[in-house]
Amino acid sequence: MLTIAGIGPGKREGMTEEVLLALAQCDCIVGYTVYTELVRALFPDKEYYATPMTQETERCLWAIGQARAGRDVVVVCGGDGGVYGMAGLVCELLASASCGEDTAADGEWGGLTDSVGLRILPGVTAALSGAAVLGAPLAHDFAVISLSDRLTPWECIERRLQAAAMGDFAICLYNPASKGRPEHLRRACDVLLHSGYVEADRICGAVRNIGREGQEQRIMTLGELRDHPADMFTTVYVGSSRTLRLGKYMVTPRGYRRSS
Repeated sequence: MLTIAGIGPGKREGMTEEVLLALAQCDCIVGYTVYTELVRALFPDKEYYATPMTQETERCLWAIGQARAGRDVVVVCGGDGGVYGMAGLVCELLASASCGEDTAADGEWGGLTDSVGLRILPGVTAALSGAAVLGAPLAHDFAVISLSDRLTPWECIERRLQAAAMGDFAICLYNPASKGRPEHLRRACDVLLHSGYVEADRICGAVRNIGREGQEQRIMTLGELRDHPADMFTTVYVGSSRTLRLGKYMVTPRGYRRSS
């Protein structure tokens, strides 16, 4: 059995009972180094296989190989495995193997191979856990966009930011900055400011280390967000034109009060 499990922020309280049961019963746990260390604190006696960033395919292939050998394997993902996680990659690899090819063109894959029993267990993704810290910034329609251009060209990211601004969505930004791309959050703010749809005093928020030790949060304007220090452990929220700052909370009303 091969299980993809979203572990939420990483603490036991943020994991579903289904995920905890899968971790307790499995033979080995696979994942990105940061996430396996979070789980190791809860299950120290398990076998672990961890790889750093950029080695996602290697770790997923190892997990598939172990599952094919009859072992019960769990691939852990921060937040939810289907949101910037490994669920998609594992499905691609299994589908590719069912065709007997290393790669396949879009629309040409057959069904997933039956040689591995696959299940995908959801978890609380950062967009939701961070929003809960700030209040209710995603209470109306919203878009989630990653600012990492490692796998997506920056030109494509810009178009998505502009489209979200034009649609007046609240926007959640993943991967806002890193050591290799420290200016991406500032660049994204400039795209929004120059779109003609978002003003500098738009309400925004940021949460770092969501649900973990050292959690930090701040509500600010878009103009202030340009200079906000962010990293890969920060999730950023840009409000819609309806978003308000209500005391210590960032809230995007859905309109219930107007309809009642």
